[in-house]
Amino acid sequence: MAKSTKGIIGILTGGGDVPGLNPAIRAVTIRAIREGYQVIGIRKGWRGLIDIIRDKKADNSENYISLSEELVNKVGRTGGTFLHTSRVNPSKTSKDRIPAHLKEKYNEEVNDLTEEVLANLAFLNIDYLIPIGGDDTLSYGVRLYKEGFKVIAIPKTMDNDVPGTDYCIGFSTCITRTISLTHSLRTSAGSHERLLVLEVFGRYAGFTAILPTLAGAANRCVIPEYNFDIERLTELMIQDRFSNPSHYSVVLISEGASFSGEDMIFQDDVRDDYGHRKLGGIGDRVSEHLKQLSPKYNNSKPINVINQKLGYMVRCGDPDAIDSIVPMAFGNLALDLIIKGVHGRLITLRNGRYDNAPIDIVTSSKKLVDVDRYYNTDRLRPKYNSFEMQPLFLMTGL
Repeated sequence: MAKSTKGIIGILTGGGDVPGLNPAIRAVTIRAIREGYQVIGIRKGWRGLIDIIRDKKADNSENYISLSEELVNKVGRTGGTFLHTSRVNPSKTSKDRIPAHLKEKYNEEVNDLTEEVLANLAFLNIDYLIPIGGDDTLSYGVRLYKEGFKVIAIPKTMDNDVPGTDYCIGFSTCITRTISLTHSLRTSAGSHERLLVLEVFGRYAGFTAILPTLAGAANRCVIPEYNFDIERLTELMIQDRFSNPSHYSVVLISEGASFSGEDMIFQDDVRDDYGHRKLGGIGDRVSEHLKQLSPKYNNSKPINVINQKLGYMVRCGDPDAIDSIVPMAFGNLALDLIIKGVHGRLITLRNGRYDNAPIDIVTSSKKLVDVDRYYNTDRLRPKYNSFEMQPLFLMTGL
């Protein structure tokens, strides 16, 4: 691709989709074009950068696209990512994911294709790369930066667990939907006088369960940072049910939560390119145990359970106000850095102010709920002493 006056910026989205990705792509593209840059959208996350065939006659339309104001304006208010996404990790690409034109060169069970990624970036004449993703996607952005490429990272994940920033794109819509869906399901729980168990996303961090509970959506929550006692949860849920005139109670379960003395529950032993096994089943197990244990705390009478996994209902659809505004700001902040010739940074929102941090903060620490400060391990619910001078989303602050 021919160079523009100032250069070419690449942008990609990786990992799970969230509302706010398209507004971020729009913000980057419009500002970049008006500043004299060209913008290339890499399709399917990091996969697009390993599938490219370095031949000008090759059809690479599935791997990248030239972005224009007209194109991004059409999708800039919608959810998901029109560039598509994947969970491919170029530094640990399994044999079955190697593109056909590279199979002779890379035939190990796990392969590092970083050499190809760098060559493909050069083939596209890309000067700066803006990956938008969670800690997995951005960890490979750190790798490229350490290889000498100019990278500006934008944090995105419903779990809100990217280190270095109070906020990640997608989080507000996620908890807004969680609160709304929980309140909708209350009508069924109340009608049948049942216990309501809702499983939400959150592999290692419990922000998506603890914030809606703090907002009054649920009576209790269990989070990955603390292994809970199912007997205690049952006792509390039934106490909550007794005290509720409609005779029901609600608990939010992070998908990565675990019973005392146990590990996370996985669907199988298959791992993705980042080493993660697919979670699944904690909501089902909690529901089964609540029903089995309920007679012990309910005069020997069992209580039925409504068990619902909110899943993709909280990540589909259009972004809310915060996930429309923050991506716009994040995209423009990325361009501010590029115009100044700065790279190797993570765009952040800290203490209510936009900022940036060294990109390697993504891989240097973990961002989790501070249990001692924000979670009552006996009552299995959020705790707080004062809201004064706290960040907008409270326990998500650094």
